[in-house]
Amino acid sequence: MTRATTVRAVLAAAVLLVSVLITLTMSPRLGLDLQGGTRMVLQAEDSGTAKADRESTDRTLEVLRKRIDSLGVTEPTLTRSGEDRIIVELPDVQDPREAAEVIGRTAQLTFHAVRAPGTSGGGPTLPDEQGRALALGPAALSGAGVKEATAAFDAQQGAGWTVSLDFHKDAGRDWTRLTGEAACHPVQDERRRVAIVLDQQVISSPQVSPTVACGTGLPSGSTQITGSFAADEARELALLIQGGALPVPVEIVEQRTVGPTLGAAAIDASARAALIGAAATALFITVVYRLFGALAAVALAAYGVISYAALVALGVTLTLPGLAGFVLAIGMAVDANVLVFERAREEYALRPGRSLRTSLTAGFRHAWSAVADSNVTTLIAAGLLFFLGSGPVKGFGVTLGIGVLASMFSALVIARALTETAARSRFVSDYRGVNGIASPGRVRTWIARRDPRLMRSPRRWLLISAALIAVAVAGIVVRGVSPGVEFTGGRLVEYATSRPVDVETARTALAGAGFADAEVTTAGAVDISVRTGDLDNDGEHTLRAALAEVGGETSKVRDELIGPSLGDELRRNALIALAIAVLVQLGYLAIRFRWTFAVASVGALVHDVIILVGAFAWLGRTVDGIFLAALLTVIGYSVNDSVVVFDRVRELWARARSEPLADVANRAVLQTVPRTVNTGMGALFILTALAVLGGDSLADFALALLIGIVVGTYSSVMTAVPAALVLERGSKAPPPARIRAPRGRSGAGRRDPHDNGARV
Repeated sequence: MTRATTVRAVLAAAVLLVSVLITLTMSPRLGLDLQGGTRMVLQAEDSGTAKADRESTDRTLEVLRKRIDSLGVTEPTLTRSGEDRIIVELPDVQDPREAAEVIGRTAQLTFHAVRAPGTSGGGPTLPDEQGRALALGPAALSGAGVKEATAAFDAQQGAGWTVSLDFHKDAGRDWTRLTGEAACHPVQDERRRVAIVLDQQVISSPQVSPTVACGTGLPSGSTQITGSFAADEARELALLIQGGALPVPVEIVEQRTVGPTLGAAAIDASARAALIGAAATALFITVVYRLFGALAAVALAAYGVISYAALVALGVTLTLPGLAGFVLAIGMAVDANVLVFERAREEYALRPGRSLRTSLTAGFRHAWSAVADSNVTTLIAAGLLFFLGSGPVKGFGVTLGIGVLASMFSALVIARALTETAARSRFVSDYRGVNGIASPGRVRTWIARRDPRLMRSPRRWLLISAALIAVAVAGIVVRGVSPGVEFTGGRLVEYATSRPVDVETARTALAGAGFADAEVTTAGAVDISVRTGDLDNDGEHTLRAALAEVGGETSKVRDELIGPSLGDELRRNALIALAIAVLVQLGYLAIRFRWTFAVASVGALVHDVIILVGAFAWLGRTVDGIFLAALLTVIGYSVNDSVVVFDRVRELWARARSEPLADVANRAVLQTVPRTVNTGMGALFILTALAVLGGDSLADFALALLIGIVVGTYSSVMTAVPAALVLERGSKAPPPARIRAPRGRSGAGRRDPHDNGARV
């Protein structure tokens, strides 16, 4: 075993060991669409006293956190998104009406005098910070009078952490009068305290200092609350007081509720799809590449463990689209192995006297460029999903990106260590039918025997592609694109009923309840799906009651509410994401390849996008955020295939600069067809399993990717290459420079196997 192989083996073992430990000791964070619950996106708005900026949104978030804690929700999550949005996740909350009411209420901060115990002072009786009952007088002033509340450490007076209050002019006079009246009572008397109440909860009840004279009171700017605060306690108190003083109104612009049974079913279905799809993929590459394919399957299993451990260790929230991305990346993880094995087959066929280990090493070396470029294009798509997507789509981008990185490690480190170790065995080298590299493969043999001239007339393929685009555009014009609630705004609610209800009966019942404009359909395993425009939570409760009259017990399975402003924003972001995806891929390809190759590749991916949208238009399928995730993934996959083909065109053209480009391109296409077929089959196994076993939630996602991969595989060969040939006719750029082969240890130049002009 060489030193490099030993290093790879040790590195692979270490990473795999750590991944297994993480898998056994840590649990994944499940998104609400998998564990059930409600997710809300709140938009902070300007008020008469505060601007909805980062600072005021943070104060609003702290007030909301206290309110939600009072609901008793287990492990709620509140985070600020951007400058003025707050994302609230409430696990196990199926009816968001109470939560929405609490969240949307304006903060009520009031200051009260404290009365003698047992007396009624005209105000509420509330427990103080220690739980003792305080009889309060009426509110002397409100939080609107607080100008500023800050936490600071008082080192000079030795008071520790304090909270300083500053009031507006009129409120300052009320504060001076309130503290002056409290100062008239003896020290340690309850009536010398002033209670600060937020939403009917005493957050602080400090005593007026003994140095303050009766009737004098505290001036506005010199009020300090002391009480042996820790730093966090002082900051939280200041935030609460300031938040109550500057309430920022919030509007619910997005709300999603998923029932726990739907989430559990999605996890089970995705797990079955992953196991069956991965098993089919492993069996396929084992049949095609024999022993080396079996070793790649072992590396594929290691990839699954490493990728899962990375998701858990990084604390990534696993959503349903993210779970689909994890499953999809299993199929895409085979891509690098197929590239290497097919290249190793070529090397062995062109130099039969070369050892199996040398051919395999050459396969890894020559395939590196295509592996790197193809994975970078997929990472670009994943990055765009993360930065420009929203909600669960971000999760898909994260899992897809982690999956790509883990797949490269699996193929280039684990699989390489296993296959290079096996290649040193005399048994594996001597028996051609065992290793899977010494034989050219059925697809390559068939192509070598037929030797088709695919690129003889490139315009013919472009006409076929143009016809496919025309059919897709006709579908968009005739049938129209059906955008989801995510892009149009409105509300989509899915219900399960105890008695079967046909669509017409449900429509009649809803019309009688005042929902004549609601769109009612069936949705697979879900009994009734209702889509409306503006509908609040009380309206949804009325709608469910109307369905219960005809369907018996009615439970909500899924609920999505998107405000019109957010719908416009998401639709705009989707178009921006597509435009940026095209431009970024164009820029990357232009740097890595000739401009003609870059333009041709981008033309092929635009061809794929139009056909995929047209197919969904003809099928009447909904175009939503999940479809956008599939579309950007298809873009990455399409460019991935084009990169592999053009990488071979560039390599062969550099070695045969005087040969007609059409002949070079034809040979490159024929040499890469086995790779295209085998990697496509790996992805198709996974996607077919997702489409059949993944349930209704993933059906459209899997269908979009199935269509996209089939079309993308076609376009990368029959659209991108012919387009590049046509563009090259008008280009004056010289052929690419010849790539010098690396020198051996003796210093003699190594003859490249492709110089003999042989075709395989």
